[in-house]
Amino acid sequence: MKKLLVIVAALATFGCSKDLGGDVAPINVPSTTTLSGNITATTTLTADKEWTLKGYVYVTDGATLIIQPGTVIKSDISEKGALCIERGAKIQAEGTAAKPIVFTSGKAAGERAPGDWGGIVILGRAKTNRTSEPTIEGGIGRAYGGTDNEDNSGVMKYVRIEYAGIAALPNSEINALTFGAVGSKTIIENVQTIYANDDAFEFFGGTVSPKYLYAYATADDDFDFDFGYTGKVSFSISRRDPAFVDTGDAGNGIECDNDGTGSVATPFTRPVLDNMTLIGPNNAAALSNHNLAMRWRRATQFEVSNSTFIGYMKGGFSLESNETAQAYKDGVSTFKNNKIGTYTPNTALNFISKSAVISSADVKTKALADGNSEIESTDAEILKLEKPSWTTGWTRFPVKGQ
Repeated sequence: MKKLLVIVAALATFGCSKDLGGDVAPINVPSTTTLSGNITATTTLTADKEWTLKGYVYVTDGATLIIQPGTVIKSDISEKGALCIERGAKIQAEGTAAKPIVFTSGKAAGERAPGDWGGIVILGRAKTNRTSEPTIEGGIGRAYGGTDNEDNSGVMKYVRIEYAGIAALPNSEINALTFGAVGSKTIIENVQTIYANDDAFEFFGGTVSPKYLYAYATADDDFDFDFGYTGKVSFSISRRDPAFVDTGDAGNGIECDNDGTGSVATPFTRPVLDNMTLIGPNNAAALSNHNLAMRWRRATQFEVSNSTFIGYMKGGFSLESNETAQAYKDGVSTFKNNKIGTYTPNTALNFISKSAVISSADVKTKALADGNSEIESTDAEILKLEKPSWTTGWTRFPVKGQ
């Protein structure tokens, strides 16, 4: 009887607490608001507290990290944080438009900077095109991949990730949100990155198919695909800041490789992109490392439709290897019913081939025959595109530092 009374009392305390995010009783709320090391059991971060990530925090196999709507998680300033959901673990971060979940810098508004902390890494058991088990970049040191393309790493909805992207190691940064072999039963919707110091969203293999992503003011690439990713990204946007870009690398809307060596390992990296809107800096004073809307690089494939690419400084649709160009020429890769317009406008830069397989002129001829059209990058057109109705309430578009 005493045990039953304890359970009833707990439910009375937590069961209907709307301020804590809903009708489900929190499970295993930490006694301290500073998170570090391993989370080995299902744990709830409640919205009535502000939480701090100190160093690399790992949610391990079998554990679920539950984050209530409206919760704010900041990084420790001296020991910069990152969150890794390992294979077999799950994240359950379901915010709402009115109460988004926010991961951000531990610094005060006005003092924040890109790279103030690491970012979020989700690892799964879906397929990659690696012959041996890979480990994720950024000093995380955890393995990913497997054979289960329907693997489930949890849910993220209505989440903002601000000022992430610390370079933990040379040429091995943590992105704002990294997916390593994440499976198709994982749900990722309505996630915004703000001033990421490396990539906004990077996909290493896997089949996860997110929608309603927004990459705002990224330093490097907004959407980066590698190691056999075969999922779909739809109804998503990127918007560049003319005055901010990676100083050591070119910043693109999309960068895509089969792998770093350009091998023909399978499954081929082949993102399916639908109803995307990528908006470049569209500004004569933009920093020089602002680059291309789409950089299809080493032996990759793709399917792109019903999307708009506008305002990039150095080009729109660029094929950068013979294998990539051959796949497009043969119809294995498709680019149909899209709108494209580079800055000025310079129509000679809308379609580019850097391969010996097909000329830039022939790429343009094929693209226009496939229902694509060239548009001018006007400020009025961009204003209509950059904030669709699904962004209302949970996104923000700050000046850098705020």
